[in-house]
Amino acid sequence: MKEIEINAKVRENLGKKASRALRKLELVPCVLYGTEKNIHFSASEKEFKKLVYTPNLYYAKLMLDGKEYKAILKDIQFHPVSDKIIHIDFQNIIENKPITVPVPVKVEGFAKGVQEGGKLYVDAHRLKVKGFFKDIVEEIVVNVTELTIGKSIKVADLKLNNLVVVEPSNKTVASVRITRIAKEAEVAAETVETAEGAAAPVEGKSVPAEGTAVPADGVAATAPALAPAAKGKEKGKEKGKERR
Repeated sequence: MKEIEINAKVRENLGKKASRALRKLELVPCVLYGTEKNIHFSASEKEFKKLVYTPNLYYAKLMLDGKEYKAILKDIQFHPVSDKIIHIDFQNIIENKPITVPVPVKVEGFAKGVQEGGKLYVDAHRLKVKGFFKDIVEEIVVNVTELTIGKSIKVADLKLNNLVVVEPSNKTVASVRITRIAKEAEVAAETVETAEGAAAPVEGKSVPAEGTAVPADGVAATAPALAPAAKGKEKGKEKGKERR
């Protein structure tokens, strides 16, 4: 992990009123946890910019009144309107005790699914890992070369030396999914195939000539049988007229 040095001063006055006074001077109230006694201190907001506003992972070397502490960010509070830093909690690093740190995820490789028309999604940009300070990595490298459309890499698939990922094992890290345009094209192709299949004639049946009406099943079979009976009735009517 890379280091950022922060020069700070131990606070003597505590409480909300004292914290507001510090913020007016553009100082950030902070607390360092994990020491024999929690240390309250403050430092200029500018001191924290490289530590907070970065995608990379750093630890802080805190210089507090001549004493040096290694620490990691534990929690940050921002002003709801101005988005300025208003409070920071640090966790003291002890070499023989494990720590939990959010580590950036770095994706490498060109996924096969992208070559097939899919789109790569990075679903987790940071993952919390637990381990000793000496084993903490600056980034978690995820190779997506073998990912095809519909496939994904889960937390359970990751292998890290001497580190435990403190996330659900089924959490998705990266995936390749079909794009909306490709999906619409696929649906359209399926619709065309279905329409063509419905229009194809059934084997063994003749196709009626153009312009010829197609009788409904059952009607065509009874029509010829009814024709002679109808003719007989017509002849009977004619004979009756002649007798009159």
